[in-house]
Amino acid sequence: MDRTAVEVRSLTVSYGSTPVLVEVDLTVPLGAGVCITGENGIGKSTLLRCISSLQRPDSGEIEVFGGPPGSTPEFWRAVATTVEPPTWYPGLTCREHAELVCRAHGLDPDDAGVDEALERFGLSGHADAIPPSMSSGQKQRLTLALVLLRPSRLLILDEPEQRLDPEGRATVAAMLAGYHAGGGSILMASHDDTFATAAGTSLIGMAELHTLPA
Repeated sequence: MDRTAVEVRSLTVSYGSTPVLVEVDLTVPLGAGVCITGENGIGKSTLLRCISSLQRPDSGEIEVFGGPPGSTPEFWRAVATTVEPPTWYPGLTCREHAELVCRAHGLDPDDAGVDEALERFGLSGHADAIPPSMSSGQKQRLTLALVLLRPSRLLILDEPEQRLDPEGRATVAAMLAGYHAGGGSILMASHDDTFATAAGTSLIGMAELHTLPA
């Protein structure tokens, strides 16, 4: 049985001649919550992209639930991420996006609680709106609602608190804490230590992971 959700060993990434990650090691135990902190440009998003299989490192090893990231359908069933901006399907409303996510993961939208999820994120009044028409904060809340609506074992989130007001941050932090309390693993990057702590994650500075800034 897997004992770790994420294992990163000696990960190195450069952009041209500029090193961004140098011999990075990171372990996220199964059922743990870890938040990576640090200034912009220090490599947090690059690390999350590599773990999410959205970017190939120059060298090093990554294991997610005991296997290479992105290599099997099981990976994508287990991992939900906001590292890449979502694709909004033309003409589909917020509710229809949520229903599509449910059906893609074998859930009945009514049983999954689509309307309840939209209400929790303050989007009930925008359920019939198309996402491109909404504000950046509303789109961020919808992105998080969709990620939390689908089943997963690991959340990989890049600054989930972005563009949220204080009430929204508190709401999302409580939901992430509930996900963690239910046995889910979390790996995220954040600039808000208070938010990260409320979400039930422990803080690790990028400098502790042997990273060089870009």
